[in-house]
Amino acid sequence: MSAPVLHSLDPRGVATVSLNRPEVGNAYNGDMIQGLLAALDGLAVAGLRALLLKGNGKHFQAGADLAWVRSVASASAEENIRVSRATAQAIDRLNRLPVPTVALVQGGCFGGGTGIVAACDIVIAADNALFSISEVRWGLTAAIIIPQLSDAISVRQLRRYALTGERFGAEEAQRIGLVHHVVPNEHLAAAGEEMVRRLLENAPEAMAQTKATALMSAWGGFEPRTFEALVEAHARKRQTAEADEGLASFAEKRAARWSRR
Repeated sequence: MSAPVLHSLDPRGVATVSLNRPEVGNAYNGDMIQGLLAALDGLAVAGLRALLLKGNGKHFQAGADLAWVRSVASASAEENIRVSRATAQAIDRLNRLPVPTVALVQGGCFGGGTGIVAACDIVIAADNALFSISEVRWGLTAAIIIPQLSDAISVRQLRRYALTGERFGAEEAQRIGLVHHVVPNEHLAAAGEEMVRRLLENAPEAMAQTKATALMSAWGGFEPRTFEALVEAHARKRQTAEADEGLASFAEKRAARWSRR
């Protein structure tokens, strides 16, 4: 139960994947990325019908573990490319999974967490959920999740929220399209189960083909060359002086030097 990602498969063919670093708000690091990739690989089995994604504890997924990001930034350029590629692969694999995916979001969903939910087909949020595309606050870019966010909330809304880094609640997330349904926190699990029951009434191959066809015209349906360009941009930005200052400001609990507040 101490693994950073837990997964199981029930007799109906419904997988549950749980982000499991509750002590740090499920902030992602290298172990969580590899755990998510391993879970998705392990669940690529005959008879898989749907996937339910959730975060254990108070928060769904509070973005990147910035202490870990800072350590990666000080590593080699090759290591930074490797880390960005693994992160992008996890999001892309979730986005293209040929079964319906349902995310249940409570508490914080920041940075990469917004990319995770944008890569899911259906998102149900608790009324206490709070979102932000926060990378610019730390001198980073959201390069590898921008295609999925563009699909979810439109480029126009992305230009606002990815540039301001501001936080917004569940109702605003629903208004802009990141969330489909908002429920009281105590009803979140039941709402997820009800959605899964609806999905299981539908023909699995028809749903897989519908999803694949939708992705053909989506920002997130990019080709390998675009994937590599996003990975490289994401990795390069992490090793800039601006990112170094942003991550230092987080570690030192101070305003970044570019702040005019």
